[in-house]
Amino acid sequence: MLMTIDVLTLFPKMFEKILDESILKRAQNKGLLRMKIHNLRDWTFDSHHSADDKPFGGGPGMVMKIEPVYLALTTILNKKVTSNQKPVTRKRTKVILLTPQGKRLDQKIVKRLAEEKRLVLICGHYEGVDERIRNFIDEEISIGDYILTCGEIPALALIDSVTRLIPGVLGDDESLRLESFESDLLEYPQYTRPADFMGMEVPQVLLSGDHERIKQWRKKEAVQRTHERRPDLIKETKNG
Repeated sequence: MLMTIDVLTLFPKMFEKILDESILKRAQNKGLLRMKIHNLRDWTFDSHHSADDKPFGGGPGMVMKIEPVYLALTTILNKKVTSNQKPVTRKRTKVILLTPQGKRLDQKIVKRLAEEKRLVLICGHYEGVDERIRNFIDEEISIGDYILTCGEIPALALIDSVTRLIPGVLGDDESLRLESFESDLLEYPQYTRPADFMGMEVPQVLLSGDHERIKQWRKKEAVQRTHERRPDLIKETKNG
């Protein structure tokens, strides 16, 4: 499966190094991920390539203009749209605005988005994006209840989390299945050599070679760790 991710951004250079490293680079080299980074200033027409302006009604800061975002969307999705249409012309395509007002990203959302064929990510900036852009998006996502300078960092977090779930990217389905949040539990403790470091020893069960005992120990530790550190996950599982 090939996933295409388009990013609409005012700061395309923020993506260069990260997309050329580690799993994201591997996914692209395998032909499983196609990244397209679009500079929103390419859809501005004044001499300064302005993508922002002062807010109507006054107030601090600047607001991203709707025209560059709208024109970028209609260009990359190859369709002119009216104000009561969303510019999504293909099945399994989602247009997402990264904003602190969106749904908080979790593994359930990541799994759902990983089933799409194409994602279009709009990176907000300044005091936000002109409200009218919400007529042309499918979803709003936040990565947490805190303030960041721009939407590029949340976009990178979303890209990384979704890419890991593309079949064939990691090459180890068992490893993916056992990661934190995959079963609404945090991951169990992990150890590697040396078995004894400054008197701190690895639990003997992990050295026993008894795979059933190791499996039971890991499950118990995962539940205990989740109760201690993220009891909200246990509550969410019971409520679900």
